[in-house]
Amino acid sequence: MRELNTFGRYLKKRFKTRVYKIPVSVVGFTCPNIDGKVARGGCVYCENESFSPNLANNRSKFTLSLDSLQNPLLDLQLEELDRQYEETKKHFLRNYGIKRYIIYFQSFSNTYAPLETLKKLYERALGKKDVVGISIGTRADCVNDEIFKHLKELSKKKEIWIEFGVQSTNDEVLQKTNRGETYKEIKKSIIRAKEYGLNVCVHMIFGLPKETPQMMLEGIREISTLGVDSIKFHPCYVVKNTILANDYMVKKYEPLSEDEYIKTLVEAIKILPPDIKIQRVAAGISNDTLLAPKWCGDDKNKQMKKIKKALLKEGLIY
Repeated sequence: MRELNTFGRYLKKRFKTRVYKIPVSVVGFTCPNIDGKVARGGCVYCENESFSPNLANNRSKFTLSLDSLQNPLLDLQLEELDRQYEETKKHFLRNYGIKRYIIYFQSFSNTYAPLETLKKLYERALGKKDVVGISIGTRADCVNDEIFKHLKELSKKKEIWIEFGVQSTNDEVLQKTNRGETYKEIKKSIIRAKEYGLNVCVHMIFGLPKETPQMMLEGIREISTLGVDSIKFHPCYVVKNTILANDYMVKKYEPLSEDEYIKTLVEAIKILPPDIKIQRVAAGISNDTLLAPKWCGDDKNKQMKKIKKALLKEGLIY
């Protein structure tokens, strides 16, 4: 039996206590395949409100970009960061006894703003006494050397992670899902982040349109060559108000079955080098925005039980 290198085990070993992520969704952030810089409409599966617990009723017509000259929302952003952190912290402390946290900038692309805005937000988060670090969700086309340099400086004192939404290494699949970027561009940004010595997590989605399990596993082999530090696995699920929902309704898209997902996931984990930390292996949503697959609406504990059982058959302990 081999114990897998999970992110939770890594954090507990590093900080001598359990550390939980607190997701925050800050008003004003968007991404370049929503605002028209590279595409319109966003990724075909993307409806951020469906998977971000802190995004509801938190939108603004004003959005930032790397080229923004002004940010009239900064005070509101800092207030929201404080509020969301404190509310979730109370919940984790009361229900789980957690006392140390990583603030996770989750929805949209959280480096897609002027550097001065990013500095104030990140430093505000890192200044909280119970926060050991931050994790920043973004896209490969929303970073530059200035941002990398700042994150490198912050990493001298705190735990800093940058999370790239890769989803697939296959350009045909990326085009089909309206990512607005190529794998070559994604790879370049990941390698650049590693050149700055940053902790890099990659998000990979299994079950995207036109991607076979073999292609998914080829993607894991490829991404494992880049020196990434951590990985998140997600099943692709269909929620209302997305392009993918339209395709699903007219039978142009069929999501993976639970058995197919778990089988592919187990094979992917077997491929991973043991030093890559596993942050997530399941995902879903338990509200009425979910259209398919229905198993993604099940209790996450139920999903995890099946995944752990499948891994145990391979001698792996999650």
